[in-house]
Amino acid sequence: MPYPPYEVLLERKREVAKIPETVLTAWDNHVGPVIFTTVDQNNIPNSIYATCVARYGDERFVVADNYFDKTRANIQTGSKGSFLFITDEDKPYQIKGYIEYHPSGPIFDDMKQWNPEKHPGHAAAAIVVDEIYSGAEKIL
Repeated sequence: MPYPPYEVLLERKREVAKIPETVLTAWDNHVGPVIFTTVDQNNIPNSIYATCVARYGDERFVVADNYFDKTRANIQTGSKGSFLFITDEDKPYQIKGYIEYHPSGPIFDDMKQWNPEKHPGHAAAAIVVDEIYSGAEKIL
């Protein structure tokens, strides 16, 4: 069962946070894989390295579900999530938010455009940004 769609999140939160320009620029200068973390129903965290990640608009980051197992199960039970990336200047950023799971639709179609063909791209996990940190500094 996928996490509620964007419209339901809007109803719950009333306003979805926009990613600040400084963070968009940092993302454009990230290096290496991200660390994507979800939690299960018992609040046990599961972290994975993810290399197939992109921004979708100014409210979401998308991680391609190429080989998720525990991560997919956690998302489908309503896990919030976070991912950590580092810039080419060694500055860390942590993005936190709700996760939408898109096995079809516009976000899925966008993911299929940038996800390498050698990977299956089963679905797109979209993190709707709620909070952003750089180290201990809260940005959003």
